[in-house]
Amino acid sequence: MAGSTYKIIELVGTSDTSWEEAAKTAVETAGESLKDLRVAEVTKMDLTIENGKVKSYRARINVSFKYLKEG
Repeated sequence: MAGSTYKIIELVGTSDTSWEEAAKTAVETAGESLKDLRVAEVTKMDLTIENGKVKSYRARINVSFKYLKEG
């Protein structure tokens, strides 16, 4: 049985409503161009502030996907 190899990339998603939506945005956007996404790990959450109020939520995530050897 052969093993598998996965590549991991870091993404930052944003949302006006929540960290969950920010993470979802990042994964769904990446899924439009990356194939076979496997796991997403939230590594950091922060938010932007404007005039003393929360403007947006940001979720930094590591996403893994299967590495397919060409050739």
